[in-house]
Amino acid sequence: MTRTAVLNIVGLTQPLLSRMPRLRAFAAAGRMATITPAFPAVTCTAQATYLTGLSPAEHGIVANGWFNRDLAEVHFWKQSNHLVRGRKLWEDLRETVPGFTCAKLFWWYNMYSTADWSITPRPIYPADGRKFFDIYTSPITMRTELKCDLGEFPFRSFWGPGAGIDSSRWIAAAAKWIEEQHQPSLNLIYLPHLDYNLQRLGPDDPALETDLLLLDELVGDLLTFFRKRSVEVVALSEYGITAVDQPIHLNRLFRERGWITIKEELGLELLDCGASKVFAVADHQVAHIYIADPAFVPTVRTFLEKQPGIAQVLDARAQKEQGINHERSGDLVVVAQARSWFTYYYWLDDAIAPDFARTVDIHRKIGYDPVELFIDPAIDFPAARVALFLLKKKLGLRGLLSVIPLDATLVRGSHGRIPDNVEDHPMIIAQTDKTAFSSRVYAKDIYPIIREICLGPKS
Repeated sequence: MTRTAVLNIVGLTQPLLSRMPRLRAFAAAGRMATITPAFPAVTCTAQATYLTGLSPAEHGIVANGWFNRDLAEVHFWKQSNHLVRGRKLWEDLRETVPGFTCAKLFWWYNMYSTADWSITPRPIYPADGRKFFDIYTSPITMRTELKCDLGEFPFRSFWGPGAGIDSSRWIAAAAKWIEEQHQPSLNLIYLPHLDYNLQRLGPDDPALETDLLLLDELVGDLLTFFRKRSVEVVALSEYGITAVDQPIHLNRLFRERGWITIKEELGLELLDCGASKVFAVADHQVAHIYIADPAFVPTVRTFLEKQPGIAQVLDARAQKEQGINHERSGDLVVVAQARSWFTYYYWLDDAIAPDFARTVDIHRKIGYDPVELFIDPAIDFPAARVALFLLKKKLGLRGLLSVIPLDATLVRGSHGRIPDNVEDHPMIIAQTDKTAFSSRVYAKDIYPIIREICLGPKS
C-alpha cells in the first residue's frame, strides 16, 4: 500500500496550471490528464462520482440540491453521507487492505461518513435564531483538539463576500495536523480558493494572477510536506469555470406564464414550490425543472426550447442517456449555453424580494446563488455595516446582514455544463509509476485511478 493524499484544487484547468509554477513543475515530473467531467459539473455531483465510481443515476447526487417531492421542499448543501448511494472508495480499500484508514477534509457529504476522520463546515443554530460558525468532526472530540491547535475555522473566508485564501490555508493546516496525528492511508483534502474569484471575475481577468500564486504557494508547501513523509500526492479538480455574461431567470419566466405560486409573508414574496405548476431549482449552468402534472411536461419543454441562452432541454429519455435519470432529478433538466447561467430569482420587484435574498443563506434559497460572493456596491460604508451587525450579534441581538446585491450580471464565471473546449475541463496530476492512465479520462475513472495508486498495479 502507498499512503496517498488527494488535493482537490477546485477550478484547476490547463490554462490556469501554466500560471502556477510549483504545481506546473509537479505536473511536468509526473502524469497529467484532462477529465471529462461528471454531468452536471458541480461540486456535489463531481465528488460523489469520484468517490463511488458511479454515475449520478446510480449514486443519486444529481446536483448540489434538489426538490424533495415528499416534503415539497428544496434542499441544498445537505451533509449526510447517507444521501450518496454506492460503496465509497475508502470502504473498498478497507476491505482490500487490513488497517486501511481515510481522512476526509471538507469534501462534501462528510457527516456520518464511514471515513475514519472527517472535518466539515457546520454552523451552530441556537433556538433563538442566531447562527455561530463552527465545524463538525468525526470523532467529535477532534473538533476541540483542532480548534485548540489551529484556531477557529475562518468560516467567512469559506463562502460569501469575504471568501478567500484563509479557508484553504486552514484546511491545508488541518491536513498536516491529521497526517502528523494519525498518518491516514488516504487523505482527501479540499482546497476551494480558486473557486471564488473565478466566479467573481471570470477566468480571463488579470487580477486572478494573485489568486493563482497564493494557491500555488500553498499547494507547493503541501507537496513538500507530504514528500518528506513519503506520501504520494494526487492533484485533481472537479470542473473548469468558464466566462459568462448572461444570467437567465427561469422562475421569472415561469411566473410570467402563471405557472408558479407566490405567497406573501410579512409583505415579502416567497415561492411556494409545493403549490406551483412548474418551478426551477437552479444550479449554476444546469437547472432541474419540477412539473406537478406529467401531462404538462411537453408544454414546458416546448416553451424552454424557445428561450435564449438555453442549449439543451433533457427529458426522461435524454437524462437516461446522460446518466442523470434519478428520482431526485427534475422532470426536465435544462443546460445553459456557454456564456449563460441560471439564477433562482422569481420576484419581479426587488423591493419585495424575500429577506434572505440579500443575505448569505445557502439553505433557504431554491437554487445556488453566486451573487453571495459580492457586497452590494450601492451600500455606503459596507465595512461599518458589517461591524455594527457583528457587534449586535455579540450582544445577543438578532438581525439580518443584508449586504448581498440582487444584480446577477455581476457574476463573470460559472460551470455545470460540459465545456466545449477540452482545455476548460478539470484535470488530474499524479507523480507516480504505480498507475498508468491516458491523457484523457472520465470522471468515473478517478475512483480506479486513485485505488490503483493506493494499492499499486496488479501483479
